[in-house]
Amino acid sequence: MGEKVAAGRFDLSDRQRYRDKLRQCLTGLERLLAEKRFDRPRNLMGLEIELNLAGADGMPKMLNGQVLERIASRDFQTELAMFNLEVNIPPHRLGGRVFDRLAEELRTSLAYADRKAGEVDAGIVMIGILPTLDRDDLVSSNLSDVDRYTLLNDQIVAARGEEFTLDIDGVEHLSCTSKSIAPEAACTSVQLHLQVTPARFADVWNAAQAVAAAQIAVGANSPFLFGRELWRESRPPLFQQSTDTRPPELQAQGVRPRTWFGERWVTSAYDLFEENLRYYPALLPICDDEDPLKVLDQGGTPSLAELVLHNGTIYRWNRPVYGIADGVPHLRVENRVLPAGPTVIDVIANAAFFYGVVRALAEESRPVWARLPFEAAAANFDAACKDGIDARFTWPRRGRYSGTTQVDAVSLVRDELLPLAEAGLDAWGVEPADRDLYLGVIEERCRRRVNGASWQAATFHKALDAGLTRDDALAATTRRYRELMHKGDPVHTWPVGLPEPVSPDRPPPSG
Repeated sequence: MGEKVAAGRFDLSDRQRYRDKLRQCLTGLERLLAEKRFDRPRNLMGLEIELNLAGADGMPKMLNGQVLERIASRDFQTELAMFNLEVNIPPHRLGGRVFDRLAEELRTSLAYADRKAGEVDAGIVMIGILPTLDRDDLVSSNLSDVDRYTLLNDQIVAARGEEFTLDIDGVEHLSCTSKSIAPEAACTSVQLHLQVTPARFADVWNAAQAVAAAQIAVGANSPFLFGRELWRESRPPLFQQSTDTRPPELQAQGVRPRTWFGERWVTSAYDLFEENLRYYPALLPICDDEDPLKVLDQGGTPSLAELVLHNGTIYRWNRPVYGIADGVPHLRVENRVLPAGPTVIDVIANAAFFYGVVRALAEESRPVWARLPFEAAAANFDAACKDGIDARFTWPRRGRYSGTTQVDAVSLVRDELLPLAEAGLDAWGVEPADRDLYLGVIEERCRRRVNGASWQAATFHKALDAGLTRDDALAATTRRYRELMHKGDPVHTWPVGLPEPVSPDRPPPSG
């Protein structure tokens, strides 16, 4: 949600000054790139996961302040609403048994957080959208008590000038309005970071864009919102609509949304930062005292604070990131495509698939983005969000043939992308045991055509068939999901439906 900022008001001169500072920052970035000042390759990856708090009844708990006080760890922090948390795993070098190490760290962190949440009768749920959320939960009074969230909400609401319209037509139709950006808080995601050199940035970003649809197809986990069954991955349309600063007239003019897939393949990281300045007015025109060009002239490394802050208010599904570590600037691709959950092994499997396939695609002699129209990649992304593991995509023909063809997501992942991911992980130096375990999870999801979204929908419908009301079925599905999430077996092995109640006359089954 961007950098820490102090709440305040802005006058007309603030925006002009901020725009001038953004241009200076962009010039500074251009000079850093031209002077080859960026960090050398270090094969670093990072992981952030947004989480939900829910009670034993499956309903959201607005207690993140109390839970964070008990966790007392810098690895955990607030997110947009009071039922949200975020956990950050420190950067790791890709290679060896990195995925097993990540899985162990994440299990330990989540188990600890869940125990601490239990002290206030709450628990951790790692899921794309909590099925039991109600419209009354997603209001401005439930935003976290942090200045930057209040300020961001005020600025987006002011820019739009009217209520936000949520209109998602999926299995069922949802149409409602909101007076704030609070519905965005329903979207809890996994963010995968990959540090890259400037020379490799465009190839990695383009590869990430090309496979975003496949990531969603195998990883969808957000089929419900406000009691309605919508898209298999409902986060993208919800995120776009709940942060949309454009009233209908600007949408009709083709003004770009602040949450978007993009509109072209790129040739450098500079392309994306420059687009951000050219297309998007500032939401938080807060100026730093630094003169970035003076810092460069003196041989220093500028923070480019305005550029970083502005970049954080534009929600690309693959976002460019400028950062500094040990006084040296670096670039990262932040992959924001995936929903949270269902389990630790599922999250790490999704990560292994991403890092492997992106490495392989970025190094192909005939890159996929040279053979796939960008419009087709964007359409694939929408199809994956709507249909999940049952989606069909447009994809380049294999071998010597030119042009594109239609292929179902499962066949594409199983027959083409998983072998590429395997080769990519080998190139990273990942141990075969790690590679085979986590890519095997993706392969089994494809074989069984099961992901988190399909499990949630199937379990919900079995609960309805058993006579539960819609609200009770959603709550029961959430409780069962939380139980299986903490057991930790991958979602493709989960039994569909709710456990049968144990009769008082017979003991529970053993094992």
